[in-house]
Amino acid sequence: MLMFQKLFLLVLILAIVLAARSFVNKEGGANLSSVIEENLGGLIEEKDVHPLQIAEMRKKEYPGSEIVVEQELANGSNYKRYIASYKSEGLKIYGLLMVPQGAPPDGGFPAIIFNHGYISPEVYSTTEKYVAYQDGFARNDYVVFKPDYRGHGNSEGKPEGAYYSTAYTTDVLNAVASIQKLPDVNPEKIGMWGHSMGGHITLRSMVVTNDIKAGVIWAGVVASYEEMAENWRRDRPWRPSTRETESFRPTRQQLTDKYGDWETNPDFWDSISPIKFVADISGPVALHHGAADESVPWEFSESLKNALEKEGKEVEYYTYQGAGHNLSGNAFGSAMSRSIAFFDKYLK
Repeated sequence: MLMFQKLFLLVLILAIVLAARSFVNKEGGANLSSVIEENLGGLIEEKDVHPLQIAEMRKKEYPGSEIVVEQELANGSNYKRYIASYKSEGLKIYGLLMVPQGAPPDGGFPAIIFNHGYISPEVYSTTEKYVAYQDGFARNDYVVFKPDYRGHGNSEGKPEGAYYSTAYTTDVLNAVASIQKLPDVNPEKIGMWGHSMGGHITLRSMVVTNDIKAGVIWAGVVASYEEMAENWRRDRPWRPSTRETESFRPTRQQLTDKYGDWETNPDFWDSISPIKFVADISGPVALHHGAADESVPWEFSESLKNALEKEGKEVEYYTYQGAGHNLSGNAFGSAMSRSIAFFDKYLK
């Protein structure tokens, strides 16, 4: 398929060059290089551009909106809980919002955008999963907002995925802008937490915007696309859900068919890999990974640690012997305490 596309492009280029020569002959004084650039430049540029590229994502705007409280839930120990909504690319996106009950500190509360891992959109629920994780941050005087990515729960839009679409990261970046508008939030004290797929979203967000001052990633899919393809062997084969299939969720094969693989076109794959842009990361990062994780290899976190250290960035790295993908059991308490301390260090 790729060879056919390249052959077609070469034929097209030849046709344009011949047409340009004919035009020059007729017009006399026309400059051949100008004619070719005018007719061909846009074509070549368009072929090499994809919305997933970090450079392209940086060109976009993520204005967010006012956050609207849709439903008041039962309070936590020292914080209020709400189902809230905001706008992302015109879509209404829901999320779980937690707000401390006490008086805000000078400048407002720090806030954490909480990026959940992969959950089948058909079974996802705003108030289920990650309850203890969010409670840990909210009890320590953080505003916590967990966006329901598009196509999840009651959020509008299609569940396009995080690795080969900008959709979920766009929703998260608009959540950042929205939480910065919330009364009693300090817009300069925004952190981000992500698990598994949410870790990928966190890393991508932190190399696209400068608004995220600290990031914590648990069991993150944070390796390069090459490493993901060659070394990611899950404990059970993954299949897209019915809703994702019906939404024509983008795939790696589609990008490979158009751009080639990482051996034939490494520049393209580097251009969409957040780990290749950590020289520009917006703040310090803490990485946590279970050594017995059978869903996402702990080596992914080690790769990111090494990349951050190579660029002289601040990074904390913890592995937990015997712990699985969710860092449950004894590892959970240690990982939560370290995560809270990390956010306290950089956001308070």
